[in-house]
Amino acid sequence: MSTSPLARILSRAAPIEPRELPAVIAAFTLFFCVLGGYFAVRPVRETVGTILGGDRVANLWVVTWIASLIIVPLYGAVVSRFRRSVFLPWTYGAVALALALVGISFRGGEPGVTAGQFFYVMISVLNLFLVSVFWSFLVELFDSGQAKRLFGFIAAGGTAGALIGPFLTDMTVSVIGNPGVLFLGASLFVVAIVCQRILLRIWAREAAASGAAGGERHDRAIGGNPFAGFTLVLKSPYLLGIASFVVLLATASTFLYFEQLRVVEATFASTEERTRVFARIDWIVQSLTIIAQIFITGRVASRLGLTVLLTIVPIAMIFGFLALATWNVFAVLAVVMVMRRAGEYAFVRPGREMLWSRLDRETKYKAKNVIDVPVYRGADALAAQVQSAVLQTGAGAGVVALLGAGVAALWALNGWWLGRRHDAAPQTAPRAAEVKG
Repeated sequence: MSTSPLARILSRAAPIEPRELPAVIAAFTLFFCVLGGYFAVRPVRETVGTILGGDRVANLWVVTWIASLIIVPLYGAVVSRFRRSVFLPWTYGAVALALALVGISFRGGEPGVTAGQFFYVMISVLNLFLVSVFWSFLVELFDSGQAKRLFGFIAAGGTAGALIGPFLTDMTVSVIGNPGVLFLGASLFVVAIVCQRILLRIWAREAAASGAAGGERHDRAIGGNPFAGFTLVLKSPYLLGIASFVVLLATASTFLYFEQLRVVEATFASTEERTRVFARIDWIVQSLTIIAQIFITGRVASRLGLTVLLTIVPIAMIFGFLALATWNVFAVLAVVMVMRRAGEYAFVRPGREMLWSRLDRETKYKAKNVIDVPVYRGADALAAQVQSAVLQTGAGAGVVALLGAGVAALWALNGWWLGRRHDAAPQTAPRAAEVKG
């Protein structure tokens, strides 16, 4: 069978079959817009964090956790009542509108405390929620075997967006200011609406070709209890294992995040300069990540299994935290931050999403969002409070780094258990009883 030049080119970068090409390109582009929009405005959030101060930001993470507890059952209610072809595009539209409104409120100059706190919490909730929504749909569209082959390449679309977004912010913030950056992010989410609709049409067409009544059966509302995600997690050892993985990941990340805020605040006086620094760090990380996602992630998952994807970064972080405990300087911190973030995007995140590929639809949409948003943000909030309490005792950042090394060791063990269980499972989708067992 003949293939297009594009298919031949992409098949050299990733194991994509010709029939999968339209869906893969649509998913790649959608993820590009979602993470491009988020990472364009993320440096503004970090700048707002330096204005608010570390103590206030630590408290805001508790507020973020509470907000995530509210948004997940609301999303569960929407999933229960509306078809995916309706609520998925509207999700991105709501984000575009919110960013535009915040941008208007920031046009008077440096944001006030109230507006800054609202923006910080909104972005902190939405970034995890939007990514979780994207992958919930992807793990429904592709089966487990396709996930291993394709998710690394699709994740590279998000990485490309996460590279271009902060790069544009870096290049334009001195001209358009922070409000203009928010308008830029909003425009990318408008494009995401178009991409999602294209992907939904591909999904419906493929469902029709497989005899699924023109896609109507696949696209019906999921139904059920909006709070079902919480009970599904509590009843399943496997889902509790994924939740533990997320808690340990978030804890290690939070320890590094607050150290980054402290160092940047002490080093750079101007808010625009801080935004530029955060943007530059973002696009450098994404530049390193995209190569790994296109050429390495899928091949590692297919040949070595999920266990390697889920443990390589935690093991590296053990040594990274030990290095920080010994040499607590910006150069070491920068290296560890790049190592953690690039490794998470290239290996850990695709690996996490593959863990869901064999589960049922309700679990993918409801339980997944519980773990990805309130569980993640709850761990963030707790870790922030622990770090603040440790520092208030007079202990230095080295003590926090040692705690981080211990967390990374537990994270590696948990990833090993999850990877072994997933790799040893049969290739067919599990029944409900298997999910609970």
